[in-house]
Amino acid sequence: MTFQARYTAYTPTRPATSGQSSQHLAPDCAGLDFFALDRGLQDLLSLYLPESEHRQLLPHFQRMGELAGGRLNTLATVADKHPPVLHPRTRWGEDEDWIEYHPAYQEMEHIAFGDFQFHAMSHRGGALGSEGPLSSTAKYAFQYLFVQSEFGQMCPISVTDTSIHLIRKFGSPELQRKLLPRMLAADPEVLWKGTQFMTEKAGGSDVGAVETTARFVDGQWRLYGEKWFCSHTDADIALLLARPEGAPAGTKGLALFALPRTLDDGSRNAYRIVRLKDKLGTRSMASGEIRLEGALAYPVGALDQGLKQMMEQVNLSRLSHAVRAAAMMRRCLNEAMQAARHRSAFGQEIIKHPLLRRQLLKLMLPTEAALSMVMATADTMRRANEGDDTARNALRLLTPLLKLRTCRDNITVATGAMEVRGGNGYIEDFVNARLVRDAHIGVLWEGTSNINALDAIQRAVRKDGAQHALKVMLAERVEQSSQLPATMRQSLWQCVERAVALAEAVAAEGRHEAEVRRAATALYHVSAAVLMAWEGARPGVDAKRVLLADAMLRHRLLPRDPLAAPDGESESAADCLLLQPGALTLDEACEAILAE
Repeated sequence: MTFQARYTAYTPTRPATSGQSSQHLAPDCAGLDFFALDRGLQDLLSLYLPESEHRQLLPHFQRMGELAGGRLNTLATVADKHPPVLHPRTRWGEDEDWIEYHPAYQEMEHIAFGDFQFHAMSHRGGALGSEGPLSSTAKYAFQYLFVQSEFGQMCPISVTDTSIHLIRKFGSPELQRKLLPRMLAADPEVLWKGTQFMTEKAGGSDVGAVETTARFVDGQWRLYGEKWFCSHTDADIALLLARPEGAPAGTKGLALFALPRTLDDGSRNAYRIVRLKDKLGTRSMASGEIRLEGALAYPVGALDQGLKQMMEQVNLSRLSHAVRAAAMMRRCLNEAMQAARHRSAFGQEIIKHPLLRRQLLKLMLPTEAALSMVMATADTMRRANEGDDTARNALRLLTPLLKLRTCRDNITVATGAMEVRGGNGYIEDFVNARLVRDAHIGVLWEGTSNINALDAIQRAVRKDGAQHALKVMLAERVEQSSQLPATMRQSLWQCVERAVALAEAVAAEGRHEAEVRRAATALYHVSAAVLMAWEGARPGVDAKRVLLADAMLRHRLLPRDPLAAPDGESESAADCLLLQPGALTLDEACEAILAE
């Protein structure tokens, strides 16, 4: 019996003709092919992936698109309504805490960790028939499709992936031999999943306030304390920070440790899951609190470099969060378009009403911008890993910009898409309610909006000078877009210079801290505008991306008088083309821009 056969979810279907008024309700996206729906993703994969990798993986992207709209969508709906349950003791009264997951969640685990091997695909060959590790672009594209149906599962996937990276980079050869074969396993029955435990009651964003202590006893490290917010609570290996006895206060005294759930003799390690969190969203995945009672742990790297090492995992997780936010925005936009094209009001489809069309464009712009920024950043990571210093420095700034803006935009887009569907969007029978709930965690995990904006402006810009590398990257894109109207290219470059100047001015003096989010947002918007313009000018890419870049200029970057009376049609030719089905040629896009 296959694992999938153990659990079959019931998905009600609506008769084609029932004679009931429910026929007037708009359908949702359940059952659709999420890859086929997404022309932007298809185009950008052909642009950013090497041709051989794209050719090899295309059938797998297509399969994931079908799964995301089909089986995964069904499983995610069920798992959200049946959250994990903590069993603190065995029936014999033994403290052997374990978490029970619904079969729907377990089946999603088998798809992610077994079938597609998300956790290992960028670390070794073998995933999806590949000879070597897949690129970061490919990995994040698969995550992008998966998350359009299931968000909670992506936390265990991401933290296992990033834990492998840290252990491989900083762990001793002995620790690597002990952990990596199991963490990289393809068989879910053998696999050890990873996680990271950061937050404590005393230290959330202020990591230096961590109170967990590490004692060296009889040649082993033992941990004591509590971790307050532990997502993927029952992982096999948890990476966490603790302060060795005698180490200095603050972040300099923190060391990184790997905490196994099970000891070599098969017994449970000396820590307990105290309770699971009753969360607003991500209900399918277990987040809880743990108490460390002398738990055995292995040091990862130098004892005085713990925070620096952990920040590599945090930054990778931030990029993964941006991918998740982009994915959920895509699902929200698809749901909004589906409702708008199949719902009638006041005698016509609601997509024909000017005010709703404007609302749809407000959902489309941040959604497409997020996709471009994610794909370009993943490609920048690939080049950085290959030794490109400019890419490495640009990545240092792009990562917090992405985390800041996509996670904030996701909340707005999710709320707007719910409004398009109307009252049904507020009802848990439809996906919109879950998308709204899940969207909010993005501004909390791996740093709040304030923390990411401070990292971008006060550290990446002021301390690292990363804006110079980003400016070089954007200059190349503008220069390579010579087919675009000269006025548009000039506006793009002027906005780049002004956004960089703003970031540098805000970074220069500490008294401007209150402006860091505005400065970071400007850098994000101008980067997205340049990237979408460059992408739309490439052969084979839908030139609607050029119109999206133009919309970003008009609505996010160029000066506007908020009290000016309208002086023409309420909908420009460019905006009208964005809502039409089908692709545009570059000539059509440029003609629409010049007509404004």
